[in-house]
Amino acid sequence: MSSLRGVKCLVTAGPTYEAIDPVRFIGNRSSGKMGIAIAEDLAKRGAEVTLILGPSSEKIPNQIAKVVRVESADDMYQAVMRLIKSVRLGIFSAAVADYRPQAVAHEKIKKTGDQFSVDLIKTVDILAEVGKNKLANQVIVGFALETNNEEENAKQKIAKKNLDMIVLNSLNDKGAGFQHATNQIVIIDKENNSTKYELKSKLEVAVDINNYIELNFFSICD
Repeated sequence: MSSLRGVKCLVTAGPTYEAIDPVRFIGNRSSGKMGIAIAEDLAKRGAEVTLILGPSSEKIPNQIAKVVRVESADDMYQAVMRLIKSVRLGIFSAAVADYRPQAVAHEKIKKTGDQFSVDLIKTVDILAEVGKNKLANQVIVGFALETNNEEENAKQKIAKKNLDMIVLNSLNDKGAGFQHATNQIVIIDKENNSTKYELKSKLEVAVDINNYIELNFFSICD
């Protein structure tokens, strides 16, 4: 029997869209595949999973009973903060926008010149807020997508955001990151132990991630 059976889990996945006007937005290339795969595997282990999903066209497996659909970074923040205190495990794989337009036009912006600029302001750092308010019995897992100084940047995020572990993706690895059916990861824990995995399907990667969590943070008698 899995030691995650009956454990309440929260998983975030997908991108966020930050509106410029009613038809335009700032977004990213995240599909949500990785987070959905993690949530699916947790559910197969008997965990009680809530998936908070940004704009994604990916099919949701039947095993995932609770799905909260959001669009913007603020939507995701509000949903996370509403639910986080009720879960033992939080896995934050969503690619949340770091910035949003300072002002959103109520009507479609007309094309009037050769240049157009948008003033951006920071969004709330959801993972930092979760780490700052982390409960004693919670396990919090972050994701890092890096292009340089990958492991060092990931280790800094663990300490800065009070995480138990982080899953590192590098865009320098062929077949990893956004818009791929495969992924290649390095898992780093708060003791700076790192484990590198081969390129695999995202469902296989999800199994590796959840195996690591179950082995290192949960037990049958927990």
